[in-house]
Amino acid sequence: MYQMYIQSVLFPVTPGKLTTRINGKNKTITLINEGEVNLVKKTGLTDISTEVLLPASTEYPFAVYPNGFQDASYYLDKLEEWKQKKKPVTFKLLRTSPNGKKLLWDTNIDVTIEDYEIQEDAEEQGMDVVVKISMLEYRAWGAKKLVVKKKKKKKTKTSSKVKEKKSVKKKKTRKTKEVSKNYTVKRGDCLINIARKQLNNSSKWRAIYTLNKKTIESVARKHGRKSSSNGHWIYPGTVLKLPRK
Repeated sequence: MYQMYIQSVLFPVTPGKLTTRINGKNKTITLINEGEVNLVKKTGLTDISTEVLLPASTEYPFAVYPNGFQDASYYLDKLEEWKQKKKPVTFKLLRTSPNGKKLLWDTNIDVTIEDYEIQEDAEEQGMDVVVKISMLEYRAWGAKKLVVKKKKKKKTKTSSKVKEKKSVKKKKTRKTKEVSKNYTVKRGDCLINIARKQLNNSSKWRAIYTLNKKTIESVARKHGRKSSSNGHWIYPGTVLKLPRK
């Protein structure tokens, strides 16, 4: 009429006794001049204890083995495994009436294996083993993580105006690249005069010559001279590049 499971393991012999203790957490306090009062709190964790017979070598007719006979060591190994894993297991006690009708008050609860005691009594049980199992109700829990969100700073009109002014200043301070200019030589020109008129510095004639040396020397040779004598001979129509000021 009873079937006891821990996880999916059906124990072969249903225990003759099962103790379920629902622990209370109410607290009695004494008020000044008011006597005692009972402070009602949420119920505590439930204790479950039972004794289970584990046949060692004999397959009794009252024992149930859905997957074939398993000796006591199989169930003892399971108990040790569940305890060592430090994780909750599901305890079930299914009840059926003598006429085979399933009862509605089955026990189905998550527990932890707290303790188990192995008893061997050769006079009373022979090679069989009796195990006392103590279980405690498990309630799932978790710590909540508090995340503090930083408030976004509101953009004020004044700050945006300041940024606009800064960007305008930056734009103003940016140096524009000077575009190099060209100059076409006219009759009567010399490099010194060109430097004075175009660059406001007559001493830069040498820079003009260095920048345009190939052009100046090539034109001089076309006019029958071996060289321009370092820019002394220049001819109308020659296009010269002017260095940057």
